Amino acid sequence: MTQAPSSLQDTLRRARHSRRISQLELALELGVSQRHVSFVESGRSRPSRELLIGWLQVLEAPLALSNEALLAAGYAPAYSERHLEDPWLAEADHALEQLLRAHEPAPALVLDAEWNLVRMNGGARWLAATLVPFAAELLGQGPVNMLDLLTHPQGLSRHVSNLSDVGPRFLALLRREVAAHPSLLPRVEAYEADLLARLGTTAGAGSRSGPQAQAPVLTTRFRSPHGELAFFSMFTTFGTPNDITLASLRVEHMFPADEATRAVLQRMASHH
Repeated sequence: MTQAPSSLQDTLRRARHSRRISQLELALELGVSQRHVSFVESGRSRPSRELLIGWLQVLEAPLALSNEALLAAGYAPAYSERHLEDPWLAEADHALEQLLRAHEPAPALVLDAEWNLVRMNGGARWLAATLVPFAAELLGQGPVNMLDLLTHPQGLSRHVSNLSDVGPRFLALLRREVAAHPSLLPRVEAYEADLLARLGTTAGAGSRSGPQAQAPVLTTRFRSPHGELAFFSMFTTFGTPNDITLASLRVEHMFPADEATRAVLQRMASHH
């Protein structure tokens, strides 16, 4: 039998382990034998293109990783990767702009899988100028990464008044994302080091909530010249995207978590 490159086997094993799925569970999902799964992962058998695409879908592999696996197996990529400004993505681009505008005056921003800032609305620009004014000079000069903004000496983390609650939970989220996007690791390690410096050994503990009552969603509280600003977030993603760029994007909608924050946003909007 023809043996696929070793990178394919490594990719498939890592993807399965990150999903905590056994070979038997994967075989049942795909409708093949466990032996065949084992043979593919060991390089003794080469999967068909259709099986490999289904395999990667079951493992919820990122589209970019799926393309890499297909190429490693000797097949053509299955997914496009276009710039957001490409006419092919015009409708999706328009939808993103609608979401950003509709959320004014509350902050909303578009992030990619690496936590690069792709777009932001007026509310997000105001919040950035209020909390991290140095970042205003960076916007428009090239990619701005939110994780870099968090760990900058004058960055966002120093303004979070409940960092001991928010920080470890955000770190746990980032650690999970590293499994799908290994390129995140250096920035995640930098964030963890920054968190340890600010919080000590409790930084990596994650959320260990006791029996006390908690808010229904995690709220981030920022110290600001306008007093404390409190927000919780929701994320919007494209459903079943077939383009790598669209698959990487998510819109973060920041909602005011109290009346004081809502009043500040309304005052800010009335002055612009």
